[in-house]
Amino acid sequence: MQEKDINWNSKFYDTNHNFVSKYGESLIPLLAPQANENILDLGCGTGDLTHQIASQCKSITGIDYSENMINEAKEKYPALRFQVEDGHNFSVGNDYDAVFSNAALHWMLEPEKPIQCVYNALKPNGRFVFEMGGHGNIGTIIDAINHAANKLGLKDSARVNYFPTIAEYASLLEKNGFSVTFAELYQRPTPLSGENGLRNWIKMFRGGVLENLSEAQTNEFFNYAEDYAREKLLNENIWIADYVRLRMIAHKRNI
Repeated sequence: MQEKDINWNSKFYDTNHNFVSKYGESLIPLLAPQANENILDLGCGTGDLTHQIASQCKSITGIDYSENMINEAKEKYPALRFQVEDGHNFSVGNDYDAVFSNAALHWMLEPEKPIQCVYNALKPNGRFVFEMGGHGNIGTIIDAINHAANKLGLKDSARVNYFPTIAEYASLLEKNGFSVTFAELYQRPTPLSGENGLRNWIKMFRGGVLENLSEAQTNEFFNYAEDYAREKLLNENIWIADYVRLRMIAHKRNI
């Protein structure tokens, strides 16, 4: 399953999972946008980070595969430019000084394709600044989902992301015309909202596994998942997602 197979609920995303953009705010200083720059936000979601960057640069365009997300972004920030594009195959010109991406690249399961599109969008020596899920990301959550699925005789559908190591992704960048200047893989335990935090996370990011389940089966699924994850991820009645993040900066080489 890839991002295009997910029916993103933009309202549910903003209401219960706004931590995605909140944590992404600390990536903006690494981008260091300049007043004369044109910037592309790849996988912009509902546009919150696009909006923050917009005040620091000449122009910015947000793109996302989800029409629901783009419509929400346009409603929230009508003065900004947003458009629906496939991260695996987009063409937006070649005059961008920087491409920014937060929490999007791990949904793109053919990783060289977005890298090549980013390369084509950048000016010579343009920079690619991003954060994505890294190796080991949400390992316990994935195991909990698989445990619940197995208990109910469902197909294992939890592994729908690409979570690379530094070496793996750096190699792809170098192969496709970039020079890596910064790389960091770090653990970022992430509190989820409310007592149903884990359930809501599964609904948002792994909802496909719940398709065709009755209400009783869905509750049974959640109970199995919570029972499995409770020892590692529940702390004083707060669910803590076991996030591991990969941050990198790469510059387009002049070839």
